[in-house]
Amino acid sequence: MIDLFRGRPHHPVGADGRMALSDHLRELRARLLKSAVFLTIAFVAALFFYESPHGGLLGLVLGPYNDAQLALKGKTQTTAYVASAGGPLLLQLKLCGVVAIVASSPYWLYQIWAFIVPGLHPREKKWTRVFAAVAGPLFILGAATGYYVLPKGLEVLIGFTPAGLENLVEFGEYFSFLTRMLLVFGVAFEIPLFVVMLNLAGVVSGRALGKYRPWIVIGTFVFAAVATPSTDPFSMLMLAIPMLVLFFLAELIARSVDRARGRGKDSTDQWADDEASTL
Repeated sequence: MIDLFRGRPHHPVGADGRMALSDHLRELRARLLKSAVFLTIAFVAALFFYESPHGGLLGLVLGPYNDAQLALKGKTQTTAYVASAGGPLLLQLKLCGVVAIVASSPYWLYQIWAFIVPGLHPREKKWTRVFAAVAGPLFILGAATGYYVLPKGLEVLIGFTPAGLENLVEFGEYFSFLTRMLLVFGVAFEIPLFVVMLNLAGVVSGRALGKYRPWIVIGTFVFAAVATPSTDPFSMLMLAIPMLVLFFLAELIARSVDRARGRGKDSTDQWADDEASTL
C-alpha cells in the first residue's frame, strides 16, 4: 500500500533522466493519490469552517450579497433561499469542495510540476519556477479583485427588479455566479504572465506587443465586457484596467528581455517591409 504513494522507478533511470513508460505511469499514479489524499484532508477541514460564530465560509460567500443588499437601502426587496430539501447539504459539499481545491492548489500544482520537471531542460526549469512562483499570487490577486467588485455588480443586477416585485436569489445559482466571477478575474490576471513566458520562449517580441498595443487595448475591453458575468460597467473597468496595467508591464519586461538578449539586431524586424536587402 505504501508503494502506491512512493512511485519509485523499478528500472534504472538513464543519464538524461529518461524513465521507462511503466515507471512514468507508476509515478503519475503516486502523485495523483497524494493529491487526492491532500484534497480530501482539505475538504474535511473545510467542513469544520463551513459555519462559525464569525461567519465562516458561508459568511464569506454571503458577504458580497449582504453588501449589495445594504447598498440597495431597501429600494428593492431581495431574499436568498435554498431551493430543495437536499439543497443545503449539496451547497455545503459544493462550497467546501471549491475551498479545498483552492486551498490545496499549491500542493497539487507542485505534484504536476514535479512530474513534468524531469522532462525539461535546466533553462526551462528555471523559467517554470518563476512562472510557478508568480502565477499563484497573480491568481489570488485577480480573485480578490473580483470579490471586491462583486457587491457592485450584484447591486446593479438586483436593481433592475421592477417596482412592486421582490427579487428571490437561489443560493446555488448565486454561488455558481460568484465562482465564475472569481475564476474569470483570476484567469484574466494570468494572461499577461503567459505573454511574458511567450517572450522568454522567443515566440513574441516586445516590439510586436508595442506595434499591436491599440488592438490589445480594444481586445482587453471587449474581453472584460464579455467575460464578466455582471452587466455593469464598473465590473468591466475593474477587470480591464488592471489587465491593461499588467499588459503594459509585460511589454516593458519583454522589451528589457529583448535588449538583454540582443534580439532584433540580426532580425528582419530591423528593416522596413519595402527596404531593399543588402543581399
